[in-house]
Amino acid sequence: MIHNFNLLAYYFVCLLLYIIIVDSYKMIACGYTKLARINLSRFRNHINSSIRMVVTESPIKENELPENDLFSVELPTNDNNENLLKIRHSSAHVMAMAVQRLHPEAKVTIGPWIENGFYYDFFFPNNQLSDEDLTSIKKEIDKIVRSNLPFRKEEVSREEARNRILALNEPFKLELLDSIKTEPITIYHIGDEWWDLCAGPHVESTGKIPSNALRLESVNGAYWRGDETRPMLQRIYGTVWENQYQLKIYTKRLEEAKRRDHRVIGKKLDLFSIQDNAGGGLVFWHSKGSIIRRQIEDFWKDEHLKGGYEILYTPHIANIDLWKTSGHAVFYKNDMFKTIEVDSSEYQLKPMNCPFHCLVFKDKPRSYRDLPIRWAELGTVYRNERSGTLHGLFRVRGFTQDDAHIFCLPSQLQEEIVNVLDLTEKILTRFGFTKFDVMLSTRPIESVGTDEIWEKATTALIGALGTKKWNYAVDEGGGAFYGPKIDIKIQDAIGRKWQCSTIQCDFNLPERFELEYTSPDNTKQRPIMVHRAIFGSLERFLGVLIENTAGDFPLWISPVHIRLLPVLEEVLEYCQIIKKQAEKLGIRVEIDSSGQRLPKQIRNAEIERIPVIGVIGLNEMNEQSVAVRLRKIGEVGKLDKDALINYLKNCISSSTEMDSTYLKSINNVISP
Repeated sequence: MIHNFNLLAYYFVCLLLYIIIVDSYKMIACGYTKLARINLSRFRNHINSSIRMVVTESPIKENELPENDLFSVELPTNDNNENLLKIRHSSAHVMAMAVQRLHPEAKVTIGPWIENGFYYDFFFPNNQLSDEDLTSIKKEIDKIVRSNLPFRKEEVSREEARNRILALNEPFKLELLDSIKTEPITIYHIGDEWWDLCAGPHVESTGKIPSNALRLESVNGAYWRGDETRPMLQRIYGTVWENQYQLKIYTKRLEEAKRRDHRVIGKKLDLFSIQDNAGGGLVFWHSKGSIIRRQIEDFWKDEHLKGGYEILYTPHIANIDLWKTSGHAVFYKNDMFKTIEVDSSEYQLKPMNCPFHCLVFKDKPRSYRDLPIRWAELGTVYRNERSGTLHGLFRVRGFTQDDAHIFCLPSQLQEEIVNVLDLTEKILTRFGFTKFDVMLSTRPIESVGTDEIWEKATTALIGALGTKKWNYAVDEGGGAFYGPKIDIKIQDAIGRKWQCSTIQCDFNLPERFELEYTSPDNTKQRPIMVHRAIFGSLERFLGVLIENTAGDFPLWISPVHIRLLPVLEEVLEYCQIIKKQAEKLGIRVEIDSSGQRLPKQIRNAEIERIPVIGVIGLNEMNEQSVAVRLRKIGEVGKLDKDALINYLKNCISSSTEMDSTYLKSINNVISP
């Protein structure tokens, strides 16, 4: 028996070693660069252990990255990958060709590449497309790709282009031709069958489009030229990448983005609403959403006051003459609401805060000794956004800009920009945003201001970025006509990038408003004006924050810090004692008085993303304790109520999350 047992054990060990070697080889072949764990679950009845191993680093290949790392991968963009841009542009043309093969009556309009793919707008005289039609269109696209038809560029005269368009009876293309001011007119052909007005670029042939990484996503309505008075078109959106793996990452992120949709979460958590009866693009902040907004506003104001800013409040409306002086009445007219007649004069809802700050600067004589002046305002502005562009908190008609303007000397500009970057970093990191993309945009061809002032301002921006040791890209000629600028994008939890902060030098408004200060030599000089926003707008930033956290807000801004769950009516008075004690320290407390069973109470609190749950029974009341459960961790155990309240207060004040390990280490912890 002993011999048989030893023989059995020998075979068992050999089998185990064989499995380890095979699994190890598979893991090395996959190229994982992280610590790997082999779970020998098939022998869990005999061995309750696992083996860790380190494998050598090798490049990550397609389909080899673990699912939980999909959000950390940097996907290529149109800006940094010309081949991807060509693929997307060519895919739009191929899709249009496929649609006209299937629907010869369809008229083509425009089909650009966009951030994650492409779209094309069509006019159908009689029928409407639906998402069900996308399958047949995709099959036709695949046929065109397999045919490997060449893309061919041709240059023709305007007259020749017009004749060809008339022959095809494409009225929208005729209008596009009239809007092209340069000659010759460029046309791109796909084989000998289909062509389009286009400046390129494109891939060499349709076979270069990876059809297995191309997916048609949706059909939507869109007005021609974005004008509600023009014909309604049908827009087909598609996404395409260089390979299937990139498409997989994008798809996973898209699924996660839907789960994090701020409009859905905002409704579930009762944060805000858009009321149809009041009109589109107007945000109603509910009580819990107002709490979050107030915490953000108070923090913003406190940090600005610490940074040497003064807070201003300006009107929501002003005489149209002000907007004529600023230039908005001419250059920004389409984005402004219609004027309102007041006392036989025209008044305008403000689309910007900056002209108001210019008036305050001009309100009294200024000396160089007064500069820099830093004024900040949470000012609500109004933009006449088209109804089709409105989108939750991201695109609204009334929103609050976290605006600030700095008036300074040229010699002070670099230091002021450094201070702005420091403040921007401090505020954004408080909300968990630590990854930034920075873009410096320089002087465009058409601009105002002297060469000298442009050079000084651009040098100051570059110097400030150098002081911060931040990496940045340069958009040559991408600045505003009135000055160079720095734009900052923040990256969220699933890898998306959001335009957020901006810092813009302005040589235009000081000239238009004749702003001046007295210099040391007693002459009048123009100050440099710096426009600056950190959030961009509170509405949009809160939308980004909701999606970044999926509603699991940082403890310090959560609408409710802790919810107490009484198990029996007899402990309600004890719950009220805890509530009053905590609220005196600024802790936001709720008591669940629904009378539901404890599992249901816990479930409700979890759904509502309550960060801390305190269960109260007779034992807890007698011990003056609370059974603590943290949403992001789980059960912690019983904790003395005073110790819990004090620690909760410290975490809120320091903007940190509660640590279960620390909670258990507190001397006053009571055994669960």
